[in-house]
Amino acid sequence: MSATRASLARMIDHTLLKPEATPDDVAALVTEGLELGVLAVCVSPSMLPVRAEGLVVAAVAGFPSGKHHSLVKGSEARLAVDQGATEIDMVIDVGAAVAGDYNAVLSDILTVREAIGPTPVLKVIIESAALSDEAIVETCRAAERAGANFVKTSTGFHPAGGASVEAVRLMAETVGGRLGVKASGGIRTTDAALAMIDAGATRLGLSGTRAVLDGLGA
Repeated sequence: MSATRASLARMIDHTLLKPEATPDDVAALVTEGLELGVLAVCVSPSMLPVRAEGLVVAAVAGFPSGKHHSLVKGSEARLAVDQGATEIDMVIDVGAAVAGDYNAVLSDILTVREAIGPTPVLKVIIESAALSDEAIVETCRAAERAGANFVKTSTGFHPAGGASVEAVRLMAETVGGRLGVKASGGIRTTDAALAMIDAGATRLGLSGTRAVLDGLGA
């Protein structure tokens, strides 16, 4: 991919999901995001509301394990939207996908979609490093049927790992441009970010945003 610093920045969710994050850390995230020209900031729902004029505000739900009851995920996502988030990154029940129970995956995503309504952007974190190729494909199909806007590789917290070029490519092939694909988890260099985009990612979740953008110069 041929990218400018500005065009790459507009594909980034500048992310802070560390459990020890403070309100001052979130304020610094917003300030840095505005300076870098990113599209969005992504934070834990407990940090909302966030003053971030000029930036999209995203929050996570069911994070990072995905083992919350679907109704809890839905309530968490609804509260986040009520407090100003316009995008929700939800974690599926990864165990259901591993077990091949894609109806449970579908129901989980539907519950969150119904809770937040049709307007907010819904990104579905599938934890691709923990899934077989078949499970990646079927989970992406379930996300599409449930009305998601994006499928997303990873939380960045799973021991199996984060985003991979192979998973992004498979996800992009499965959703065929009908949904966006967000690559997130372990993307720390400019080359890695561009490789994800070449594989089909349309959004990137980064915590080390400055270092990635600095690889493209001024």
